[in-house]
Amino acid sequence: MSNALFRRRTALLTATVAAAASLALTACGTDLDSAATNTPTVAADNGGSSTATPNAAAEDIKTAASRTDSPATVSKPGRTSTPAKGSAGSKGSTSTTVTCTGANTKVTAQTVSRPLNHLLLTVKNTGSKSCYLYGYPALRFTDAQSVPPVDEDTQPQAVTTLSPGQSGYAGVLLSAGDGSGTNGYTAKTLSVIFQNRALDFVGSGVNVALPSKGVYIDSSLRTTYWLTNPADALN
Repeated sequence: MSNALFRRRTALLTATVAAAASLALTACGTDLDSAATNTPTVAADNGGSSTATPNAAAEDIKTAASRTDSPATVSKPGRTSTPAKGSAGSKGSTSTTVTCTGANTKVTAQTVSRPLNHLLLTVKNTGSKSCYLYGYPALRFTDAQSVPPVDEDTQPQAVTTLSPGQSGYAGVLLSAGDGSGTNGYTAKTLSVIFQNRALDFVGSGVNVALPSKGVYIDSSLRTTYWLTNPADALN
């Protein structure tokens, strides 16, 4: 190959490479200009507009996704708060203990086979509050001139207290089993009088049904204190 031909080909190759490089730079500049033109904008806090880079926008999305708010407290339907002790509707509002009387109790009398010549009195609390059954019952049988005495050996250590629905008891010795009693007769009516806190007998008493044939009583007549156990009342 001649020197002239070699120089001609070298010049042509150099021109081709230069042209290709120029085209690449032109294309790259166009892409950069387009990217700058398409950069998203966001509203600024002051009401204007500001340009945000793609990295900043992505950071805003990441921050929003990671934010957690405290959940609202929602009451379950139908639930109500527990009333405080002693408030209206609470158990404490009906816890006052009253005196047992004929108005809040029911009194019954039952003869028993053992021990002999005994009567069992039962007082049931029919009220809505607990009641104190103070002392012992005053008994008024038909034509009785006085109330019978109480057997002091039966006095309980504490006042007998009846919750609603509970019962208290008193045993009554009607007559002496050996016939040693005097002034005996058959009584067909009975009223029971309650004591109050001061141990005074109050009111005219509660009429209590006796067996149709009546009960025989004599000078041995006596009663026990009000007790919580019927066996103790008849002992």
